[in-house]
Amino acid sequence: MLEKTKLYTKIAGYALVMLWTELRLALRGVIVRRQAALFGSLGSEERTRNIVIVGANFAGYRVAQIIAKNLSPRSPYRVVVVEPNSHFHFTWVLPRFCVVKGHEHKAFIPYGGYLDGVIEGSYRWIQDKVIDIDRTTVRLQGSEESIPYEFLVIATGAGVQDGLPSRVNCTEKTEGIKRLQSMQNRLESANTVVVVGGGAAGVEVATDAKDLYPEKHIILIHSRDAVMHRFGKGLQKSAREGLERLGVELILEERVVNEDAATGVVTLRSGRQITCDFFMNCTGQRPLSEVVATLSPNSISSTGHIKVKPNLQIADDSLPNIYICGDVADTDTPNPNARSAMRQGTIVADNILRAAAGKTPSYVYENQWADGVIKLTLGLDRSVTHLGDGNSELLFASKETDEALMSAMAWSRMGAKPFEDAYMDAHAPEAERDINKS
Repeated sequence: MLEKTKLYTKIAGYALVMLWTELRLALRGVIVRRQAALFGSLGSEERTRNIVIVGANFAGYRVAQIIAKNLSPRSPYRVVVVEPNSHFHFTWVLPRFCVVKGHEHKAFIPYGGYLDGVIEGSYRWIQDKVIDIDRTTVRLQGSEESIPYEFLVIATGAGVQDGLPSRVNCTEKTEGIKRLQSMQNRLESANTVVVVGGGAAGVEVATDAKDLYPEKHIILIHSRDAVMHRFGKGLQKSAREGLERLGVELILEERVVNEDAATGVVTLRSGRQITCDFFMNCTGQRPLSEVVATLSPNSISSTGHIKVKPNLQIADDSLPNIYICGDVADTDTPNPNARSAMRQGTIVADNILRAAAGKTPSYVYENQWADGVIKLTLGLDRSVTHLGDGNSELLFASKETDEALMSAMAWSRMGAKPFEDAYMDAHAPEAERDINKS
């Protein structure tokens, strides 16, 4: 009981720190806008010193928001965001939307709203991919433009080779919708489904599939002795019970050594073979660090992450103007997620603002156990939220009433009105346009 009381106290302290951070940033933003109204601001053509941000997922988008809103109105700096995707990918809902139909458009949130209220000319947004970086410039793939930088932020995140259910692996929303619909249709027509990986994505897609289609044979294969093995015993137990309640076949301490797409035969390390109609791989996530491998090869860790200093500068003394944040950063974060990525983004933004003002970038990043709070769905209508600090844990079971989960809240927090998207009106086929308003 005492340990749980301590845990509640820690949670309250964490929440207060987060609240203070938001208030501090909001106040600073108000001051900047007031200064601009009184004394004017420099236009984009006069802001000749670039702060280039590569990637606009949770970490990079957060950096862009804070810096753009807090740069002095007369600052010569501007933010340049280079992001290949047309929309922000809300990856937490992808497993659900691989199963249920009619919500897939909600996984892709329009960019821009998160930067509402910034001073005109303080940022430039480019939909493109950075393919090369040297000590002074980044080079883009599509336009072949070379952009000079004074500060550079690498926030490329992590990816998977096989794409869904964990990542979409395409840049346009319309194509992403089609890929999710393809997953839904393949699942609907399958009789036996093999899901590999007992992390959150695997558990969620397996339980959702079995809940929606109880007649199907859903098999979850995991290499460890428990699903959700990176979390506390309580969550491991809850996840297993959720799988068993629905009738998902669980195979633990096994690995897939071969998957023959032509025959549907999945071969396990033990020699066991399973014939399935649909194979879903929820493993293989890796940091996307290749873009800096040539510039600073010694900064790439054995896991493929980019090594960083405590203030999130790259661990290369010759490159003090380059910062790393999010899933690509080697921060030893136990369970990386949106909270840890955005906290890292805040540290990077604060340090660049200090450095741009001629001050020492003194903010440091430390892992916080509360960043690892997770809400795990266990079927279409229930979930469990887990909080743990390594010594004790708290579990909160709840009913889920919204099939689209927290999509609407995510849109709102990203400054977009759920689920309105002018992009869809311009790009989607006639048959898909009506879902934009559902």
